[in-house]
Amino acid sequence: MSIESSTTDRGDARLVVLRHGETAWSRDRKHTGRTDLPLTELGEQQARAAGPLIAELKLRDPLVLVSPRQRAVRTAELAGLTDYAIDDDLVEWDYGDYEGRTTPEIRVNAPGWTIWTGAVPGGEPAAEVQARADRVLDSALPVLAERDVVLVGHGHFSRALIARWAELALVEGRRFAMSTAALSVLGYDHDARTIHAHNLLPQNGVAR
Repeated sequence: MSIESSTTDRGDARLVVLRHGETAWSRDRKHTGRTDLPLTELGEQQARAAGPLIAELKLRDPLVLVSPRQRAVRTAELAGLTDYAIDDDLVEWDYGDYEGRTTPEIRVNAPGWTIWTGAVPGGEPAAEVQARADRVLDSALPVLAERDVVLVGHGHFSRALIARWAELALVEGRRFAMSTAALSVLGYDHDARTIHAHNLLPQNGVAR
C-alpha cells in the first residue's frame, strides 16, 4: 500500500510531521533547544531527500507551518515546502541547563534521566510542552477539514505532537523515536485519530 492511499471518514485529512535534517549537535546527540544551529552538509542532503517522500503523499494544498529555527526553515525549503508560515509554538523543548549536553552527561548527576520523565532545571516543564503541542494541534484541526497540514520542526517536540495527536500523555512521546529528516503521517481511521506511518525515510540512505 502506498503511503498516500489510506482512506478515512474525514476527507482523507493528513497531518504530516517532518523533523529537520542533521546538525552538528544532533549528530553528536546533544540536546539542542534554543541554540540556532545550521544543517550539516549531510543534513542538507537529508532535507532534499525528504522532498520526494512528501511529493509521494500528493498533499491537498497543504498549509505548511515551520519552527523559526534555521535548521527547520532550511529543511522546509530544501524539501520543496517553500510556501510556509512560521509558528513559534513549533520550537524545540527548551532544555535549560541541559542545553548542549548528551543524555549520558546528564545522567552523571541525574541517574536514569530522560527528557520525558526527568526534571529540566532552568528549562521548559513538560506541562508547558504539552500545552504548546495541544495549541498546535488545535490550530490544525479546522484546517484539516479542507487541506492537509505539514509541521516542520524538531525531534522531541515532533514526538510530543505525535503522542498528543494519538491522545496519549506527553510522556508517551518516548515511544516514537524519530530520525533526522524523517516524517510521520497522522490522520483518522473511522473518526479515531491514528498514525498512518511513522519515521519514514528515503530509501537512498542519507537520512538516519
